[in-house]
Amino acid sequence: MNQTVKTYFEAFNAGDVAGMLACLSDDVAHHVNEGQVRVGKEKFADFCAHMNRCYREHLTDIVVFEAKGGTRAAAEFIVNGTYLETDDGLPEAHGQSYRLPAGSFFDLDGGKITRVTTFYNLADWTRQVANG
Repeated sequence: MNQTVKTYFEAFNAGDVAGMLACLSDDVAHHVNEGQVRVGKEKFADFCAHMNRCYREHLTDIVVFEAKGGTRAAAEFIVNGTYLETDDGLPEAHGQSYRLPAGSFFDLDGGKITRVTTFYNLADWTRQVANG
């Protein structure tokens, strides 16, 4: 398993945004599900602050795959979450729980993550919180 990606997920699960940022290159490209590409650590930190305000999440069943040469990696995992505060354009939050399969893809250079792309099924998440 790629150590940088492992450290990134450990930091995520610890709620350690600074630890996640330490894994990223200064010009990281963050491709979010259902959103625009954000470039740079500052925009990544802003995204994390928003997410931490609206959601509490813990990842389980993490499996990391690494391409030969260590320049690319992928992971699949389960997002176990609680919807804390209503996010713009999404259903109203009132502490609903959700469990959602997801995946992330990474480019790596010099021990730093240069691209993070995350995918999940937004319709599945919406159904879960609407019924929760």
